[in-house]
Amino acid sequence: MPTTPIDRMTATLDFQATALGLQAQRAKVLASNIANADTPNYQARDFDFGQALAQATQSATQPTAPVRTHPGHLPASATATPQPALQYRQPLQAALDGNSVDVDTERAAFAENSLRYEASLRFLNGQIRTMLSAINGQ
Repeated sequence: MPTTPIDRMTATLDFQATALGLQAQRAKVLASNIANADTPNYQARDFDFGQALAQATQSATQPTAPVRTHPGHLPASATATPQPALQYRQPLQAALDGNSVDVDTERAAFAENSLRYEASLRFLNGQIRTMLSAINGQ
């Protein structure tokens, strides 16, 4: 639990950074689904953002040191966004070619994710402006 003001600011910024990273990953997954809408046997994928964020923030409170398996590897960042577990989306209507992408569903999910990403970014920018204002004594 953060005790000092700097710890609280760092925890808040880390949370927002994790949320932005997961939202960016989800945008990639949804964009891949839309791009493969006409690919036979392609199975649409997605992940539960709330569950992924909960797991990421829980693992952030209990950090584990990354293991370097080769001396030539770069050290891993302890604040890297974890990879969420992708799940196959259940199709609303079966397609003859085995593709499970519903373009309308994917576009709606992509638009919602984009709005949430922008809201998180605006919130983070506001927090940074507030901190800079406090640091400058304004």
